[in-house]
Amino acid sequence: MELYGIKACDTCRKALKTLDGAGREVVFVDVRETPLSREVLESFQAAFGAALMNTRSTTWRGLDEAGRAGDPIELMLAHPTLMKRPVIREADGTLHLGWGKEVQAALS
Repeated sequence: MELYGIKACDTCRKALKTLDGAGREVVFVDVRETPLSREVLESFQAAFGAALMNTRSTTWRGLDEAGRAGDPIELMLAHPTLMKRPVIREADGTLHLGWGKEVQAALS
């Protein structure tokens, strides 16, 4: 299982701690340190659509209207923190976005 996020994200840390506690083997991928490829971001966007873009982030609020109107993949390539976190990929390829009750129930 892979968990994509950033080290400073409280939600990512909670998810990682819970999954580790449940005995899951988790590989943490910090998207700042290891930027995601276009192909990976496109697969995430295909699964989650517009929900993948974190429009509540400080980075998003710092963009002007022209920047916000750009291609979502290009924006996330340039600003990895615009990706909603965490994105969790199970070994079978199943993807989960965020750490809400539904995701927690599916993985814990």
